[in-house]
Amino acid sequence: MSHPNNWVSNSRWAPDQIDDQSGRVAVITGANSGIGYRVALHMAEHGARTVLACRDTAEGARAAQRIADAVPDAATRVEEVDLADLCSVEHLAGRIAERGDRLDYLFNNAGVMMASNEKTAQGHEFHFGVNHLAHFVLTNRLLPTLMATPDSVIVTVSSYGHRWGGIDFDALGARSAPGNASKAYAQSKLANLLFHYELDRRLTNARAPTRAVAAHPGRARTELARHSRMLRLVQPLLSQSADQGSWPLLYAATSPRAAAGKYYGPNGFLGLTGYPAESTASPRARDPGAAGRLWDLSESLTGVTSGI
Repeated sequence: MSHPNNWVSNSRWAPDQIDDQSGRVAVITGANSGIGYRVALHMAEHGARTVLACRDTAEGARAAQRIADAVPDAATRVEEVDLADLCSVEHLAGRIAERGDRLDYLFNNAGVMMASNEKTAQGHEFHFGVNHLAHFVLTNRLLPTLMATPDSVIVTVSSYGHRWGGIDFDALGARSAPGNASKAYAQSKLANLLFHYELDRRLTNARAPTRAVAAHPGRARTELARHSRMLRLVQPLLSQSADQGSWPLLYAATSPRAAAGKYYGPNGFLGLTGYPAESTASPRARDPGAAGRLWDLSESLTGVTSGI
């Protein structure tokens, strides 16, 4: 049995190896805290113009100020988006597209974990709606801008937890919850990877100048576990900082060695900690039939038809 990560790799990649990003634009969802904030900070440190897409703009402004304190010449902008409301996602995509700007990096980072049994504004199961459908809409609405920018990259963030996920297409079509929060979370993270692989297939077939990559942070100490008492208790064990959790995302986006269609995560034991390396997705995540079916269902549920 192969290990879920290339944990024997000698890779020692760190953000100080990121090339100059001057003139490039990065949009990061959930950039006000945790891994998203660290991605925004490192991209700003290397000259990128960063867009912090956050539900709470006051928190986003404080995050932008922290970046400005660390990087005095940083070019940051805060944009409001509530990923639990697809209308808000549409408005964000419209504002970004209307600027007529380039878009080099889209980090589909924000997510919820072990949230209470609630629904999104459109009535979708909360984890699936926020973690998958919102980023499905955002990505497809921004594809024209991304594809007009040479060498642009879409980073989809999944989780080691996708391995316990299964897609209940009938339940999702009926907008019903899968029964418990851990199952819902795993399902949404599996959906992230199925989306990634189908997006890569479509971009490749279209000979697009945009690459699709995926990444996971391992077990990072962030606020994502705030809804789970058990995770808060075990988080100090075999975990790493939010900063190091951001490294696989940054590697996937900026490293010349990162390839389209690949999935990256920490290279340590079980893929929970360590330096960025190629990771192995579960067989369910690599099922092209399921990926295509999920894409079609996502179009039906959101009303957003892909241009590729």
